[in-house]
Amino acid sequence: MSKRTFGAIAGLAAAGLLLAACGGSGGDAASSSAAPASSSAAPESSSAEPAPAPVAAKVGVILPDAASSARWETADRPFLEQAFQAAGVEYDIQNANGDKAKFATIADQMLASGVNVLMLVNLDSPSAAAVIAKADAQGVPTIDYDRLTLGGGAQYYVSFDNVAVGTKIGEGLVTCMQNNGNDAGPVVLLNGSPTDNNATLFKEGYEKVIKDAGYTIAADQAVPDWDNTKAGTIFEQIYTEVGGDLIGVASANDGLGGAAIAVLERNGVAGEIPVTGQDATDEGLQRVLLGTQCMTVYKAIKAEADAAAALAVALAKGEIPTADGLATGTVVDTETGAEVKSVLLVPVAVFPENVKDVIADGFTTYDRVCTTDELKKKCEEYGITP
Repeated sequence: MSKRTFGAIAGLAAAGLLLAACGGSGGDAASSSAAPASSSAAPESSSAEPAPAPVAAKVGVILPDAASSARWETADRPFLEQAFQAAGVEYDIQNANGDKAKFATIADQMLASGVNVLMLVNLDSPSAAAVIAKADAQGVPTIDYDRLTLGGGAQYYVSFDNVAVGTKIGEGLVTCMQNNGNDAGPVVLLNGSPTDNNATLFKEGYEKVIKDAGYTIAADQAVPDWDNTKAGTIFEQIYTEVGGDLIGVASANDGLGGAAIAVLERNGVAGEIPVTGQDATDEGLQRVLLGTQCMTVYKAIKAEADAAAALAVALAKGEIPTADGLATGTVVDTETGAEVKSVLLVPVAVFPENVKDVIADGFTTYDRVCTTDELKKKCEEYGITP
């Protein structure tokens, strides 16, 4: 895979998402905002009616946490900031840190401050649906970012094809198990939060692939709130219950995968039992290079952020037809049956051989991944250079 491949993926979101370049300034680590530079007004004609005041574009973004995955603060926030700054719109990005009450408070504050579009990554569907209802009541359009809020009624949804993400996880695990000489045997499913619709879609993808390939499911457990500490406890209990009799772990993201691998390390079998992941975090990529993690899934988050920002900017400026034109399809809200205008991007499976492409795509850096002598040797082996 080459950098061109990832460029093509980003192009799925970038096509037609031209953001007008104006100035802007970034915010702090907890929340961030920027405002466009003001421009001089044209002199009014004495005989003409005054022109209507331009729409003051302001976008609010609520991120879910910083614990379940590093991506929200290390990738999504800066990419969204860059896109809003390039468009010259004011923005406010805050993180709920896993707290549903804080999520609601942030939303109230943003709506009171005059945001005219609200983008959110839900902690669960009911709490986010309440926020969307408040926004609707004030005439503020909403975008579900990365996670669809079931029953929420957001006008738009921007994410990856999450069943396809799960399929990549399942295919990767099957490849690794077959490379170990295991064409059949017991597999553990370590799933994401039961309140996250994405976790349901991921599981739909990898469970089908694993079962279709003839493997059995030894255990099937969801991890509340994508909590990595809980994941470690859950997997340790599973490992004890099955007496270590498993040949693979379908883990729904790198955080959960890392928790499972820590248990395998304590039992002296890390690297012998393939474990999957998702998000291409630095830690996940390091484990892939070292051989303790079978694979991860790279989602070009810059493309996702750019697509969502383009929608948000169009909506904030009152350009509904433009926003509608940016949506490339629809997804069905399984709770209401409603079709939600959507942009869905394509995920990529990452093995040691193509970690270099994730770095070449600008998602992370050599210095962040190749941090030890052992990792530097692996990086050199797989063509990753400073």
